[in-house]
Amino acid sequence: MSVKVDWRASVALTGTAVKYLSFAMFVPLAVAVVYREDVLVFLVSLSLALGIGLLLERASSHTDLGPREALLFVTLVWGVVSLVGAVPYALAGYGTASTLSHPINALFESVSGFTTTGATVMGEISFEQHSHALLLWRQLTQWLGGMGIIVLMVAILPELAVNGAQLIDSEAPGPELQKLTPRIAETARILWLFYFAFTLLYVLLLLGLHYVGLAPNMDVYNAVAHGFTTLPTGGFSPQADSIAAFSPAVQWVVIPFMLVAGTNFALFYYVLQGEYRSFFRNREFQAYIGAVAGLIVVLWGLLFTGAAPTLELGGTTEGVLENSLRQAAFQIGSLMNSTGYATSDFAQWDTSAQIVLLFAMFIGGSAGSTGGGIKVVRWLVVLKTIRRELFTTAHPDAVRPVRLGRYVVDEDVIQAIFAFTLLYLVLFAVAAVVIALDASRVGLELSVLEAASASLATIGNIGPGFGLLGPFGSYLAFPSTSKLLMIFLMWIGRLEIIPVMVLFTGAFWKR
Repeated sequence: MSVKVDWRASVALTGTAVKYLSFAMFVPLAVAVVYREDVLVFLVSLSLALGIGLLLERASSHTDLGPREALLFVTLVWGVVSLVGAVPYALAGYGTASTLSHPINALFESVSGFTTTGATVMGEISFEQHSHALLLWRQLTQWLGGMGIIVLMVAILPELAVNGAQLIDSEAPGPELQKLTPRIAETARILWLFYFAFTLLYVLLLLGLHYVGLAPNMDVYNAVAHGFTTLPTGGFSPQADSIAAFSPAVQWVVIPFMLVAGTNFALFYYVLQGEYRSFFRNREFQAYIGAVAGLIVVLWGLLFTGAAPTLELGGTTEGVLENSLRQAAFQIGSLMNSTGYATSDFAQWDTSAQIVLLFAMFIGGSAGSTGGGIKVVRWLVVLKTIRRELFTTAHPDAVRPVRLGRYVVDEDVIQAIFAFTLLYLVLFAVAAVVIALDASRVGLELSVLEAASASLATIGNIGPGFGLLGPFGSYLAFPSTSKLLMIFLMWIGRLEIIPVMVLFTGAFWKR
């Protein structure tokens, strides 16, 4: 076997990504200076990141990437950036009783941040222990990972424009990249501009609620922190009680932005161009909105009839209707798009309500969004292909392509979607069994729902699960081996499995 992959070029470009990541640490460093907390932590972290980036850049002066080098580069970037991103957690927790003092816990929190999973090993006490700067770094990692580190690099680095389409395809959620302009770098910049604009609008609305008295504790710090974690569908909050710590007015503002984050960002470009029909006629968007609305109605009915015994619904009929609708809309919007925010402890809800939430977690957001999960467009293609197979079984001579609106789905794309979906489900099932067995080994007894939700919440980049892993729970109790497995699941889940798994095949490295 002759290794022909130019790994040095991939490593060198990974160093460039880490170098630019070090500049992002100036944001929490500035916050550390303002609050006079953890200044040394971020000075050291920034210096280490910059040094590691410059060192890796020296691996090669040749940065032209072939197809395999591009896959290796994307996989390496997300792995190395997460390792470097764990340094502030480990330094801040060193010598304290913080859960982040353990290297695996620090890495878990970092990977969860960059992959926008939102799973955490921090408990309520940990939130009080750590500085504003460290918590903001936690939120910033989600904002950087939401639209994609590679998309950002293609947008700002001209040397990546040649391979930009393939790089973004390997990183972006969904079956394929929707190219908006002739130049891929321009497409990347447009996506990031929409992402930034929605984040800014969201922060301003939260601050507006604060200044009119509808959100007393939504100050500038909280508004920015939640802006960094809502649009990327991340779910990290500086508050241990998540969005439940804020008023109903804040919760109603968060809901539409979670739904926006789960929408294909390319559709907003068409609206900007005046092509409103392209937005509303998009089959995936129609299915996405239909699924969200349908699940909200079902869950609303369950909550209204008492499926949430711990939920204080108010004394009047109007109060019951409003609160149950808000809780239903919020949790469906949060879990279907893999945001992971919570306004109540749904781990205490009835099984019927939890099954609805589990179903929402399986669906996922749209392709081209920041949402996790399998994605709506894949489920559409799977269902339409099954319907075609039933039809052609009854009519063997019929030729019936699979269509999404006016477009015919290529057979190669259908095959890739089925392969991904099957691999996703297999990995989810195997990981759930391994997590349950490993937890039992150390005396941590998990229910079937808890083990399944731990696997699904990490591979789908969702965050919270059920039972022990409820929205106000933590992954801290799991043994280190299970945490390492879940770190791997978050990593491959963010990169949509295939780009990572292909590295473990002999064919990737053979001539």
